Amino acid sequence: MKRSSNNNNTNSCIRSYSLYLAIGILWTGCSTLATSAAVNENQSTQRYLQNVAVGSGSNSERLQQMLKGVGAAEINWPQRAKSQVTDVKTELAKLNTTYVYQNSWPTNNVKLGAVTAVSFDKAGNVVIFHRVDRIWDQTTFNTANVYQERNRGPIKENTVLGLEPDSGQVLYEWGKNFFYLPHGLSTDPEDNVWVTDVAMHQVFKFPPRGEGGKPLLTLGTAFHSGNGPNKFCKPTAVAVLNNGDFFVADGYCNARIIKYTKEGEQILVWGQNSFSGYSYDVAPANFFAIPHALTLVPELELLCAADRENGRVQCFYSNNGTFHSQYHSPLIGDRLFSMAYTPAAGGQLVIVNGPTAELGVSPPQDHNEVHGFVMSMRTKQLVSKFGPNNLQFENPHDVAVTEDGNTIYVAELSPKRIHKFVHKSLAKPMSLSATKQISNSDMSVKASDVDATQTRHHPSGKAIMVASMMLLFAGSTFALALIMARRRKRGNQVISSMPPSDLVYRELAASNQSCLPFGTHNRRHAWEKTEGFKLGGLLDRNGFEKLDQNASDEEHDQETTTLSQFA
Repeated sequence: MKRSSNNNNTNSCIRSYSLYLAIGILWTGCSTLATSAAVNENQSTQRYLQNVAVGSGSNSERLQQMLKGVGAAEINWPQRAKSQVTDVKTELAKLNTTYVYQNSWPTNNVKLGAVTAVSFDKAGNVVIFHRVDRIWDQTTFNTANVYQERNRGPIKENTVLGLEPDSGQVLYEWGKNFFYLPHGLSTDPEDNVWVTDVAMHQVFKFPPRGEGGKPLLTLGTAFHSGNGPNKFCKPTAVAVLNNGDFFVADGYCNARIIKYTKEGEQILVWGQNSFSGYSYDVAPANFFAIPHALTLVPELELLCAADRENGRVQCFYSNNGTFHSQYHSPLIGDRLFSMAYTPAAGGQLVIVNGPTAELGVSPPQDHNEVHGFVMSMRTKQLVSKFGPNNLQFENPHDVAVTEDGNTIYVAELSPKRIHKFVHKSLAKPMSLSATKQISNSDMSVKASDVDATQTRHHPSGKAIMVASMMLLFAGSTFALALIMARRRKRGNQVISSMPPSDLVYRELAASNQSCLPFGTHNRRHAWEKTEGFKLGGLLDRNGFEKLDQNASDEEHDQETTTLSQFA
């Protein structure tokens, strides 16, 4: 009777579940049609993945929480809907490192805030965009995406710096008393500079090197977000074609790409919001979860976008916005912040990812490492990785690569600095004097500037090698002294066993007295005493000096401070 009752209950549950499932499918279909109709009538309606609910479960709520910087533990993340890679850590370890970190670049007098963008001017100088003293945290914007620190006024220091590519010295700088929260920067074939400010919700075109300090073109309404033809919501990046037409990634809220004529008239727009908190193995084309950076592939006439929270690169035909291809690797993970294109080796994308924990709590089986990656566009496979001294980044935000693929620059939010990498085939070994200069400069920076604005240098591999050689030399010297002392001991034993009247005894004693380093009067040694070996006894003998116990120990006063901030 119990078994029959259980079977009846089971069948009843199955029938009920099937009924609910059918109703759910019909409701989803109707909702999709209704949403599509609403979108056609009103372009301001946000659009998400077809099988992800809008409202209760609420991707829009999660997106707003993420944009405000709410802690990951407070966000209700959906279950992952993708296949897992069995051993990401092992596969990452197999990747080659083909770029060498330039620890001494830029020169140490370059003080930076959070570096958000990096590009090149027409002369090949490195152009960076940084926030000086501004930080984007959970209080920077309200839920309506209105900037909350407007009363502070614009940043009073220069935000755009042009750096000499070899030394990193500042060649020119501009952009003070204008920007509030810098984000993207790029240059066009005429050397004009295009920048975005997420606080102002605007895009600006400046003349070469910001001459005159006033923009040639301004798009968007200052401090007013929107998704119409003349408004943006936290735009992230700009890319410019040779004919002057340009693209804007818009951005954190609207998840779209807009193409304009050279004069700033809108040509076309595409993209839908797919923010869900994790990436997809095969995400739908034209859906974005924060299009965060743009790059052009001239040979294929493509525009590629870093689909940040979907962990992929999407590429489109630049003439009409039609989807072309996407590039994703489980080794990169769920967050891909920026990419840059180089035609080297048949076409490669240089990519930087980001820390997963900043968005959601990663499942235990997920392994995430923050590196730079080089991906072949032909095979869609990663060919190498790179990082500061072959270690990981903390919060990389943008990347640029020279056309020949030999030099890479990475902009990082925290620590606040710009990194340089050179292909190992061209990298020059660092001299001992340069290593010493870097070490001393790091000490001076830490001693004089312990606040959040200091730049941090990673220990050089050359410095480690030099220190190892010095230790080896000291050990060899000590071993040599020990051997010579033992030989003297043996000589004394032979001499003492001879008859005192023997002439050889006197000759050996005389030669022993004049040649051995410690003299024959020291018959016993520190290591011969019954209480065992004591280095202090040895150092107090003739031929050695005691160590100065009052020597400077300023290196013990140095501390390393780890800062966490929102991107």
